[in-house]
Amino acid sequence: MGGPGDDGTGPSLNRRVSVVMITYNRREEALQSLERLVALPDRPPVVVVDNGSTDGTAEAIRARFVGDGQVTLVASEENLGAVGRNLAMEQVNTEFVAFCDDDTWWEPGALDTAADVLSAHPRLGVLTGKILVEPGSREDPINAELEHSPVTGPDWLPGPALGSFLAGASVMRARAFRDVGGFSRRLWLGGEEELMAADLATAGWELCHLPDLVVHHQASAARDPHLRRRHGLRNTLWFIWLRRPIGAAMRRTRDVLATAPRDRITAAGVVDALRGAGWVLRERRVLPPHVERRFLALEESQRSSKARQYVS
Repeated sequence: MGGPGDDGTGPSLNRRVSVVMITYNRREEALQSLERLVALPDRPPVVVVDNGSTDGTAEAIRARFVGDGQVTLVASEENLGAVGRNLAMEQVNTEFVAFCDDDTWWEPGALDTAADVLSAHPRLGVLTGKILVEPGSREDPINAELEHSPVTGPDWLPGPALGSFLAGASVMRARAFRDVGGFSRRLWLGGEEELMAADLATAGWELCHLPDLVVHHQASAARDPHLRRRHGLRNTLWFIWLRRPIGAAMRRTRDVLATAPRDRITAAGVVDALRGAGWVLRERRVLPPHVERRFLALEESQRSSKARQYVS
């Protein structure tokens, strides 16, 4: 991918890591995050997919950022959710890709750190970083769970092994992403990472947490928490039914429903999941034993986690 430095007019773009961002109707947040990303000393190429925003997000990004070679805008006519990342990956030519939500941004130096670590470990597919909540750079509660992950991995991993990852806080090997076909079109958005993580592990890729890899998150107020919870619950149930053995699927379904509020949002999520039962059964593919052990190890933390509760 070319950049300003290719003709001597400025520093060249990072040849190892691209950033992929998806956004929808969060113009100001997206612009703020992009300002920080293009200012990184890493000089990453940035691909933004606007998921059919109606608030002028695409137009504002095009006017402010497109034209100097660093930012590529893909304006989708529809809201593709997480699948927008698949569309962005068609524009990525680097070996590694850092995912970023429209209310997150990477710490200076983080992307080069990730590229160095991934280059040193050829079977490592995903690095998930440490999340600092803004304003104030407070530690996200999920960091402790990542650092004390119960998943067992090979001795060569540079950090704790993970069963899943957080898309807005992870750097991935582009080849690994493409090996599993990217994010599922069925799941759309909300907990979409778990299915992809399971398929990455099945394909032989490792996932781990790297605390030195820092990403900042300033949660946008422009969100529908009820819809996100509904989709997250639906997608969790679909993953369980798609990949877990019968006994584990029954147990995890019970646990998920026991920890969810007894309200109309939960009921809608369960109904959505049941409506997909037909395709789930047709596409069900049980995890191999070595990958299933990862998810068995996670069950206790999933039951007790304060950061994973289905509340809104």
